[in-house]
Amino acid sequence: MYDGQIVFSQLMAFVPRRSLDACVRRYRGNRRVRRFSCRDQFLCMAFAQLTYRESLRDIETCLRAMDAKLYHAGLRCGRVSRSTLADANERRDWRIWADLAAVMIGHARKLYAWDAMGVQLQQTVYAFDSTTIDLCLSLFPWASFRRRKGAVKLHTLLDLRGSIPCFIRVTHGKVHDVKALDHLPIEPGAFYVMDRGYLDFARLHRFELAKAFFVIRARKGLDFAVYASRPVDKTTGLRCDQTITLRGVKPSKNYPDHLRRVRYTDPDTGQQLVLLTNCFMLDALTIAQLYKARWQVELFFKWIKQNLRIKAFFGTSANAVKTQIWIAVCVYVLVAILARERAMARSPSEILQILGIMLFEKVPVSQVLTAEHPGVPGGDDRNQLVLFDF
Repeated sequence: MYDGQIVFSQLMAFVPRRSLDACVRRYRGNRRVRRFSCRDQFLCMAFAQLTYRESLRDIETCLRAMDAKLYHAGLRCGRVSRSTLADANERRDWRIWADLAAVMIGHARKLYAWDAMGVQLQQTVYAFDSTTIDLCLSLFPWASFRRRKGAVKLHTLLDLRGSIPCFIRVTHGKVHDVKALDHLPIEPGAFYVMDRGYLDFARLHRFELAKAFFVIRARKGLDFAVYASRPVDKTTGLRCDQTITLRGVKPSKNYPDHLRRVRYTDPDTGQQLVLLTNCFMLDALTIAQLYKARWQVELFFKWIKQNLRIKAFFGTSANAVKTQIWIAVCVYVLVAILARERAMARSPSEILQILGIMLFEKVPVSQVLTAEHPGVPGGDDRNQLVLFDF
């Protein structure tokens, strides 16, 4: 019989304790704290994410029902009160959890560094996009978006190897997507794939200066002159592969270098794409495949909205909202680390669903996530009632 830690405690062991303590000290998270530490706050919020709790009262009720097991789960504060958790989310700096997520993301990216991503490239490929989370304007007046609607945006840079978010910026819903490029870290030699909402030639020229590559969808009515043209195999869906220069005073000043223009028709959907890139070393079909791989960031947004608690919030302040979002990111990365280090064949959704009902069981986490359901045994069953005796 297994006599070790409960599943929740085994899962939290993947959170680097020293890194967490360093983040807490950096922002003085435990200043004037007597009982409910930042670690206790993280454990409570992670529990809420893993079990998809609805409110602070829901968290309090469920944790108090497991009162006898809280010490074994790592909660040293005793009984958890919703007011205490609400105050912690309100007052403790959300950057604690952003920095912790960065540490965990760095570990997860090493684990998935050699995963396939649909395109045969050695360089790192990122997809950059944003998603909007609607909020009630009367409860979140600081997040004004429309006349009667509030919202925040998650600007996310996703590493296509493992679908690990490398950069997240939470802003008001009114902030235009293209402004997030000003805060984006640019890695030399990497590929950045974006939709046409990020088409700003002055900002895109930063990628050229940083020796990085971008692939972006062009808008209609682009004014350009063809400098050179290369033959393409139209059976693959390619229509043209051109080297162009921008015309017009402002565009040509903002991006004075040559650009590559690839026009592609998807054989499956018939969708026509006009792509711009500063990469001239790859073939045109690979450029088109890179843009199609951008869809992974849309799947990431769909997954976290369906499986994590980021559409309804436990607090109404900006700090509470960002705290909940960053701890949700930590839980997402935690599941990714667990799946790779324990070599799980299950999908992240299945892992999250199983963990949600097994957190306080005293079973090895590997057994919980890999055990097969036994089939119905064959042969005679001595306890089976005999209805007919021939």
